[in-house]
Amino acid sequence: MERQMSKERLYLFDTTLRDGAQTQGVDFSVEDKRLIASLLDRLGLDYVEGGYPGANPTDTDFFSTDPGLKKATFTAFGMTKRAGRSADNDPGLAAILDSAASAVCLVGKSWDFHVDVALGITNEENLDCIADSVRTIIARGREAMIDCEHFFDGYKANPDYALACVKAALDNGARWAILCDTNGGTLPHEVEEIVTEITRHVPGDKLGIHCHNDTENAVANTLAAVRAGVRQVQGTLNGLGERCGNANMVSLIPTFMLKSEFADRFEIGVTAEGLKELTHVSRTLDELLNRAPDRYAPYVGESAFASKAGIHVSAIMKNPATYEHVAPESVGNKRRMLVSDQSGKSNVMAQFEAAGMEVDPSDPRVNRLLDEVKEREYLGYSYDGAEASFELLARRMLGNVPDFFTVNSFRVLVERRYNALGELVTMSEATVKVDVDGEKYISVGEGNGPINALDQALRKDLGKYQSFIDDIRLVDFKVRILTGGTEAVIRVLIESADAKGNRWFTVGVSANIVDASFQALTDSITYKLLRDNAPAPVAQKKNVSLKSPGP
Repeated sequence: MERQMSKERLYLFDTTLRDGAQTQGVDFSVEDKRLIASLLDRLGLDYVEGGYPGANPTDTDFFSTDPGLKKATFTAFGMTKRAGRSADNDPGLAAILDSAASAVCLVGKSWDFHVDVALGITNEENLDCIADSVRTIIARGREAMIDCEHFFDGYKANPDYALACVKAALDNGARWAILCDTNGGTLPHEVEEIVTEITRHVPGDKLGIHCHNDTENAVANTLAAVRAGVRQVQGTLNGLGERCGNANMVSLIPTFMLKSEFADRFEIGVTAEGLKELTHVSRTLDELLNRAPDRYAPYVGESAFASKAGIHVSAIMKNPATYEHVAPESVGNKRRMLVSDQSGKSNVMAQFEAAGMEVDPSDPRVNRLLDEVKEREYLGYSYDGAEASFELLARRMLGNVPDFFTVNSFRVLVERRYNALGELVTMSEATVKVDVDGEKYISVGEGNGPINALDQALRKDLGKYQSFIDDIRLVDFKVRILTGGTEAVIRVLIESADAKGNRWFTVGVSANIVDASFQALTDSITYKLLRDNAPAPVAQKKNVSLKSPGP
């Protein structure tokens, strides 16, 4: 029996809580950091870098206590000591060493140009700063590592000195020396060539890689570095980071585990079961940041396993591996068959299956539905991005959508006036009249625009169904003008969400933007009632038995 070769270990170092916090518009609270650190720990990351204790009150508070990570090493970030003083007397290092971190990653200059211009010291003094800082960390019982800032630029300018910085860290006991592409300008072939050369002088199992995404090559550069010998990988969830972001850990993890070039050679701390949580972790971060998830993100995006052309869908239904590079379930995602004017019957049947609807393919209503979709898309509807509206259309054609409520009329007023402070303001007010199971309701809502006011009024009181819709919120609102002129046809796409983390898209089309928006709003509420199995109206004499379509 042939002996199976043991795999090499890759160590994953997440910098979301430090690099990710430098993303424009991102600001983590202490509680946010604790939650994200817990998610990363459960996912199976080896190191969680929590920030820079002493640099700001949030990070100092976060590092004041042990977050209780079960697997990941709690890591603090900082800078090497200043020249002219000992590491023991450096206040920056003191704050880091007084924290609850088990490991410390310090950034050190490795480009001689920066040593001269930014630090204003000699090359030898910089090497001493790296060495003394590492020795001090180790003496305090912490794991030490050095981020070699601008390493690739420094190596191109002065390869001997860049390598000397790496050796200064490792020779004095650092566990890792991380090669940083700090400005994101290095290309994959350069990374592979330089790392290959470095590993001729120092062991690859003591080297890491840290890439920024300024040329859209952060993931590619990271993979190139691993091929060339590094064994620690740094990145952030969803590729967060300053400027264009960092290497996306959400793309790297499944690539290491599911692509044979890496899976056959390496193992990481994430298990197959943990990998199935990847989509959830990615979207939880977006939810925490109040950002719409990237629909086109590799592996975890809603469109990552979506197919639109009928011939593709037919092939996927017979053999998913034909068009999918990995199984969507392996990363916690799911297959989506989009319905549009390019669709065939396979798309429609796949949508039925996804919604939990058992329909005979030979049912003549299937072809009628496909014809209806194509006609509606000719008029401006788009169902490939509004699956909730498509499901409602399909269920209505099959006769199994309860009439939860009926809108008798709505009215929107927009008033521009001076308020009590003498400020010129524009206010919107909407009135909606609805019937709910024989009961009439009139609701009024105010908003910062006509659509917001309509949304407030429509969801203000739906009688016995109110408890089902209290947690709905509008996540995104997109308007597209389909035809020119003053009588333009307008398409509105609305993304909604609820407290359970479910998201769904609905569409409306009209020459009137308010009417188009109202179509999408009513579809959104109806879909929510349908998926949460709200009871059919008593007055409606239909025997409706629905299986929840799932998230």
